[in-house]
Amino acid sequence: MTGERGPDARRSLSPVALNGGLALLLVALAAVSVVWGEKVLDLHAAVGDWLAGRPSVGAIILGQLRLPRTALAVMVGGTLGLCGAVLQGYLRNPLADPGLLGVSGGAALGAVCVFYTVLFQFSALLLPLGGLLGAVVSALVLMVLVGGGGPLVLLLAGAALSSFMAALTALVLDLVPSPYAMFEIAHWLMGSLTDRTPADVLLALPGVVAGCALLAGCGPALDGLSMGEDVAASLGFRLGGLGGVQMRVVLGVAISVGSCVAVAGAIGFVGLVVPHLLRPLAGHRPSRLLWPSFLGGAVLLLLADLMVRLISSQAELNLGVVTALIGAPVFFHRVMLFRKRSMI
Repeated sequence: MTGERGPDARRSLSPVALNGGLALLLVALAAVSVVWGEKVLDLHAAVGDWLAGRPSVGAIILGQLRLPRTALAVMVGGTLGLCGAVLQGYLRNPLADPGLLGVSGGAALGAVCVFYTVLFQFSALLLPLGGLLGAVVSALVLMVLVGGGGPLVLLLAGAALSSFMAALTALVLDLVPSPYAMFEIAHWLMGSLTDRTPADVLLALPGVVAGCALLAGCGPALDGLSMGEDVAASLGFRLGGLGGVQMRVVLGVAISVGSCVAVAGAIGFVGLVVPHLLRPLAGHRPSRLLWPSFLGGAVLLLLADLMVRLISSQAELNLGVVTALIGAPVFFHRVMLFRKRSMI
């Protein structure tokens, strides 16, 4: 493979070492996320009460607030990291991220419509369900637009759909009659894991598992595509059509990212930055980057969520704001490195 040579390849770690290190870091941050909060918990007693079904204060805080928040941080961060790695490998574009296909915009539009029609007042679950419906509709529209086209058609169709969904969202915001509703919409669009419940975890879990399962099996095909579509086809990989790599990528990203946006709002930069950070350590073969990106995305979002709790005073910062503040400087740094290499 072309990417296995050069200084980055010499610094790459074995998959066991890289995945093992990221997994240990993930477990440590997850433990801190569960333990850390405004109220100090007797963790042993809280876990015992929660497992026994006793409605103590500690069990409620643990089971209804901290565990769902931690689980969603792992699910959402891991999904965004994995989707970013898959899209960058499939499109052979280092700027590709999960928001590129328009599915995130569709999920956001679905949730905004629920806000606009005040349906969320009838049930808290109608908000994520609206986001999930918007993601599904966006995915169907995207597949119709792409048809039998290749990566370039997918890229152009995703950009067009993303712009259209953003325009529709802006239109709905323009028509919102209540300033309070507009504030709620803006707050949700910036992403957050605050006050999420086990119902949110259960709502997102099937889509995340199904989508990530579709994407995880694309590794060998992505390796073949790194040498060109003709080489990948000659190796026996089916690129287009029903059951092809492109269909798996579109469906996997749509289902998993749509499920995440539906419960957590729009959280940017994770899928864009994490593969860039880990590529020098994993090597440039796309298949070796998939699981490290999942683990790295989960680590990054857990870290960002802990930062939200640390620096917030009366009102928490939105998680999407923190990930942008973390991700943008890292991405600027990568841009400067690429510029220096191109000048040598």
